[in-house]
Amino acid sequence: MAKKDGPRLLLGTRKGVFTFTRRKKGWKLASHAQAGNPIPYVFHDARTGSTWCSIDHGHWGQKLARSRDHGATFESVEEPKYPVDAEIKPGKPAILRYLWCLAPGHASEPDTLYVGTEPGALFATRDDGRSFELVEGLWNHPSRMEQWMGGGRDEPGIHSVLVDPRDARRMLVAISSAGVFETRDRGATWVPRNQGMESPYLPQPTPDVGHDPHCIQWCARKLDVIWQQNHCGIFRSTDGARTWKPVHEREKKGKRRLAFFGFPICADAEDPKTAWIVPADADQRRQAIDGALRVMRTEDGGKSWIDLRRGLPDERAYDVVYRHALDVRGDDVAFGSTTGNVYWSEDRGDSWRELGHNFPPVYCVRFAE
Repeated sequence: MAKKDGPRLLLGTRKGVFTFTRRKKGWKLASHAQAGNPIPYVFHDARTGSTWCSIDHGHWGQKLARSRDHGATFESVEEPKYPVDAEIKPGKPAILRYLWCLAPGHASEPDTLYVGTEPGALFATRDDGRSFELVEGLWNHPSRMEQWMGGGRDEPGIHSVLVDPRDARRMLVAISSAGVFETRDRGATWVPRNQGMESPYLPQPTPDVGHDPHCIQWCARKLDVIWQQNHCGIFRSTDGARTWKPVHEREKKGKRRLAFFGFPICADAEDPKTAWIVPADADQRRQAIDGALRVMRTEDGGKSWIDLRRGLPDERAYDVVYRHALDVRGDDVAFGSTTGNVYWSEDRGDSWRELGHNFPPVYCVRFAE
């Protein structure tokens, strides 16, 4: 059984949930649960002490599970279901295809949990998983039928959900592909928040709706600072997502851009000018750039990016790090890759130690207490 106190590191992988516990000299693998099941997302809910995971079961479809013993064992929780009359497009029924992410509700609402899904719905439980309801205000947004589309998958997916700790009524979600949306009335109405975004591959590159965010995160101390890793670069907002500015490396003649394309982004909890990314070779290859695995960090709000490679393979690396597979907690940074490599840094990424290289493909990495 996983140790019940102290820091833990959770991995959601192609073959189950792996839980590490912190020791004086690093991390030790404590348990492996849900063996054989693909786990798109896993996280620990500090409000209730429960660990939740989504399951992409090849035969039984999408499932949810919860652990009350810190990830050692899990119990099934009935998954969200679309209303019988829900349609993606006229005449095309909405069927649950993927459970992209799980997000805790406000601290004052410990029984509330949000689930982002494909095809493009947000669900909420208000009773700790006993039942789920469709957030109809977002599902019925007038842009959904015609302007939302799949980003790498057949249908739109909600992969990032941020609940404002100052106000339970305010949330941000990121949808691939549609963009960032905000509610200030607990989900009854939603407004696109994509001003300043650029999507050059679209016929009209600056639409209100239609962008492909890969991940969004905000600075816990200064919540109006939000970072976005997008298909078309890295963007930052300093006004609560009302406007965005590009902070990726600009293309220069004879020099390849490194801080541009990728899937994850993590924000420092205290410093609004610091964030981490794991860049990848864009579009055609989807692998480590030039065969060298790297993390990059900015400390000046994206004006410059530091290449962090000490301890990481610098040749014949083909890793990609998915949008939920990078996490930061204080000075600790950890990530896992599609080739089953897991790395940890205790100095904010300046140097790296390998936690293992024979794991299944890693979908999600999350620190937990």
